[in-house]
Amino acid sequence: MSRAEIVAAARCWIGTPYVHQSSRLGAGCDCLGLLRGIWRDLCGQEPELVPAYSKDWSEPQGEERLWAAALRHLHPKEPRDAEEGDVLLFRMRDQGVAKHLGVQGRIGARASFIHAYTGHGVVESPLSTPWQRRIVARFEFPRESN
Repeated sequence: MSRAEIVAAARCWIGTPYVHQSSRLGAGCDCLGLLRGIWRDLCGQEPELVPAYSKDWSEPQGEERLWAAALRHLHPKEPRDAEEGDVLLFRMRDQGVAKHLGVQGRIGARASFIHAYTGHGVVESPLSTPWQRRIVARFEFPRESN
């Protein structure tokens, strides 16, 4: 799959309402659900069953569960090597676990990312300096598809 296909698949989800633990185009998703839907569209069956999770993810335990799952199924890359279609992992607050995901939509002066955001649904947002500071990891989808 190409980077353009990844971005196009992500943009198809724009306007989908935010629904915690959901992953249905047009019906609802959260940030993980968005990535799961893109995976199904481009790679086929999801690689593992996603257990129920709370809105605070694994924050009370301090476990990087989302990061660990990304490492199992995506290819890590250098955080500063931005390319369209990259999966971005964000830490929403200092000392918190990384618990937000998005897909790089554009790079350069008008950099953007597509993500499911509480109260907004799936949107394409500017990758502003405050968002850039929150990026803790960057990944690529697997190159081969099922």
